[in-house]
Amino acid sequence: MELESGRLWLRRYRDEDFEFLYSLLKQPEVMRHIGDGKVKNRQQALEFLYWIYRMYREHPEYGLFLLVRKADGKRIGHAGLVPQTVGGQTALEVGYWLAPEFWGFGYASEAARLLCRQGFTKHSQSALISLIQPQNRASQKVAEALGMECGKPVLHNGQYVLVYRVQKERWHAISHT
Repeated sequence: MELESGRLWLRRYRDEDFEFLYSLLKQPEVMRHIGDGKVKNRQQALEFLYWIYRMYREHPEYGLFLLVRKADGKRIGHAGLVPQTVGGQTALEVGYWLAPEFWGFGYASEAARLLCRQGFTKHSQSALISLIQPQNRASQKVAEALGMECGKPVLHNGQYVLVYRVQKERWHAISHT
C-alpha cells in the first residue's frame, strides 16, 4: 500500500530502510516523547522493525509507513494509523515521527491530514485519536490543527499520555478535502 500527498509518499517499510529507522530510534531528541522516552539499540530497533512487519500482516491497511519526500526521494520519518486500546476502547491512532532536520516544515501535519482522510473515508472510522506525551507541544499543535481536542491524561503502556480525539464530522467541517 502506498499513499501520496502534495510533497510526500507514504510507503511500507522494507529491509533496506532499517538503517534510517535505526537512525531515528537512537536519537534522544526523537525518542524523548516516544514510548518510554529511551533510545533503542540496534537489536531493539530490529525488534521494532519486526513489530512494524507484524502489523502489516495482522492489519494490512494499517501500520507505520515510511515518509519519503517527493522532491528528492529522501526518507524523512514515518507516520501511520495504528490500532490502540485506551481505557478498554480500541481506536485508530494517527501517529507521526520525523527526523529532527525535517521538523518545522509542515511534513507531520501534511502526513497526518492524509492519514485522517484515509481513516475517515477508506476505513469508515467515526473518530481518530493521537496519543501525545504532555511535554510534546509540537505534536499537540499538529493534532489541534486537525481539529483534535485534548482529553484527560491516561496511563498507556506505563506512560501518561494525552488522548487527542477528533470526530469525523468535526474533521470534515474544518478540513479542506
